[in-house]
Amino acid sequence: MGAEPMELSEKTLSSEILYQGKIVTLRKDTARLEDGREALREVVEHPGGVCVLPLEPDGTTYTVRQFRYPFGRVVEELPAGKLDGPEDHRLAAARELSEEIGAQAVEWIYLGSLMMSPGFCTEVLHMYLARDLRHGQQHLDEGEFLTVRRLPFEELVEQVMTGKCQDAKTAALVLKAKEYLRREAGGIQ
Repeated sequence: MGAEPMELSEKTLSSEILYQGKIVTLRKDTARLEDGREALREVVEHPGGVCVLPLEPDGTTYTVRQFRYPFGRVVEELPAGKLDGPEDHRLAAARELSEEIGAQAVEWIYLGSLMMSPGFCTEVLHMYLARDLRHGQQHLDEGEFLTVRRLPFEELVEQVMTGKCQDAKTAALVLKAKEYLRREAGGIQ
């Protein structure tokens, strides 16, 4: 406890791009640590994304089920997607909601952002609660296949709490939205 406080920083000495793909770039950096030693850092650069919890006045919401290749199975999650370059995240949220469930929202409530895996990835995800929905036609991206499910919001909360829903962005947004709605209803701060 009596030690000098550290700056808690690392200085990039060199950087090399190992792979540049459609969604991510993989970089290998050499960094100087607090104690003067050097360390390798692998960084996945990602443009960031959005996640939307669409909520109806009757307390129901919508999830999408899609096959997630890295896990080899279908995952149920809230509508979400990546940012297209320097795109405004609110506009991206509206685009994803429209594409994936065919809805537009009149009311958008920003519930903050998350660093998805700060140990190795630059992805920041922006979360929105969308209300006063207007429904239209779903229009998926080419090569995107998913099904939409309508369910009570409280059922989705239970799936998050029991671990049935394992998607991190969905779990975080569901719990943030639940707390937001509790406070909005006059719950204790």
